[in-house]
Amino acid sequence: MRLELAWGYVRRTLLKTLRPGYVERMRQCRRGNSNGCPHEVLDPRDVKFYRNQGGYHWTAEDDPFRWRDRLPFVRVGLAELLILGGGFFLLAAILGLVWWPLAVVPAAIGLEVVWFFRNPRRVPPAEPGLIIAPADGRVIAIEEIEEDFVGGPAVRIDIFLSVFNVHVNRAPCESQVLALGYRRGRFLNAMRPEANRENERMEVRLEQTAAPHRTLIVRQIVGAIARRIVCWVSPGETLKRGEAFGMIKLGSRTELVLPRTPGLEIRTRVGERVRAGLTVMARYAEDQKE
Repeated sequence: MRLELAWGYVRRTLLKTLRPGYVERMRQCRRGNSNGCPHEVLDPRDVKFYRNQGGYHWTAEDDPFRWRDRLPFVRVGLAELLILGGGFFLLAAILGLVWWPLAVVPAAIGLEVVWFFRNPRRVPPAEPGLIIAPADGRVIAIEEIEEDFVGGPAVRIDIFLSVFNVHVNRAPCESQVLALGYRRGRFLNAMRPEANRENERMEVRLEQTAAPHRTLIVRQIVGAIARRIVCWVSPGETLKRGEAFGMIKLGSRTELVLPRTPGLEIRTRVGERVRAGLTVMARYAEDQKE
């Protein structure tokens, strides 16, 4: 992130010097009345780490870098692919010229970086009343809890993401973002029970767009290796079922909190491996009645 932000200062200076027409074009199609970033904003690349702060933004039609969303890799991980993945592959090539067995380890790490930042296309099930997985991984706990935001009794489903899982987080249902809550914390192993209380996290509070407008929570929680949470939505945005809204970089944990209302049927179990945007986690039976 620091490397990208540092490059941003250089890039903006070059753009203003060499491409003033492009800068003016981007200014004219820019939306929003204020800058939510701690630096100057010239084009969509400048708001990458601050999209959830509101302020300046561009529509998809006016974003000249929208093509990056069609790549098989997550857009917010392209810098890591280039710097980390490319760096390890370069090291492997150099060591391979010396003695090929030396290239095995850096090449394997480079492949893991590429594997980690993949972003497979997912088509969620369309049946009404379904709540789908917000993350890839393994279900490690299902607990009955009390949660004020969802109105009392709730069910919390914990998903552990290893470094081999896809780390893109997706909306469990069609919903509107009501609020975001970031909390600093520790970096305990995400498998430990206390990690959900003590680790750094981002809490995304959602409300279903369809009646009865239930509220639910998705929590992005860091782990011992994962040290960065990415969440690119802001309050007021509407998410489709299965739409990507963020990611956690390297091994981590994602929690889904659902209101325990009549008709809730939990469709997953501890130990099951789930896939974001595809696996059905729960079902509200009354939503399927005509």
